[in-house]
Amino acid sequence: MGVYWAIAVRSFRRFSTYRIATVSGIFTNTVFGFIFCGVYLTLWDARPGLGGYDVSDALTFVWLQQGLLLPVGIFGATTTAELGERVRTGEIAVDLYRPTHLMLWWLSVDAGRALFQLLVRGGAPLLVGALVFDLNFPSSAVQWLAVAVAVVFGITVSFGVRYLVALSGFWITDSRGMENLAMALSLFFSGSTLPLVLFPGWIGEFARATPWAATLQVPIDVWLGRNPGGVGSALAFQLLWILILVLAGQLATYFATRKVVIAGG
Repeated sequence: MGVYWAIAVRSFRRFSTYRIATVSGIFTNTVFGFIFCGVYLTLWDARPGLGGYDVSDALTFVWLQQGLLLPVGIFGATTTAELGERVRTGEIAVDLYRPTHLMLWWLSVDAGRALFQLLVRGGAPLLVGALVFDLNFPSSAVQWLAVAVAVVFGITVSFGVRYLVALSGFWITDSRGMENLAMALSLFFSGSTLPLVLFPGWIGEFARATPWAATLQVPIDVWLGRNPGGVGSALAFQLLWILILVLAGQLATYFATRKVVIAGG
């Protein structure tokens, strides 16, 4: 496991070098946080208790949402885009020659990226939001631990989806179209547009059963203590999707690495 730890550390260091992009991103997330707060305050003023959230829950949701967008990879992530590009150009052959597992290698890369984004891009907007609004925070060490586990599980679920999207390039030659589709689905079903508790009827039930719900909505609900079946069922839901996606990723890797594609003759 030492090699995967080293990969994660180097990935963390790599992303920490993009200081201007990081500061710009923090500013952008903060601005959007205030915009969303204005919209949510208007919405909850008209419909108090909407979706089972009070106003403080809704505002907390906004700042947690803005803090988790990049760590979770709601818009995709450079690590997975790089994998898709390596599949498209054939450079993936170099990765397959390494004495490491392909999925674990890229999971380690993504873990380093996510940790940096979580500590810097995630913490700063939340701090600003807490200084301006009355936000809710976990009230016990056990809840803090549950939040930490839920966030790690959410990032892992997101990676599992993005890994499968990147490997789709083995069959469709270029995975960029699938990446755009996956981003659209992620934006809608993760809760990054609206909390999934606001989705009515069967649409809400379906949205809350997708893997994207496990990436953003579930960790935020664990933070708020708003999981209908309790924290245990929320974490079990995430773990189930992790197992499904890891198995699917293993199978995709197995079949993809046995497929030979020659482009251009």
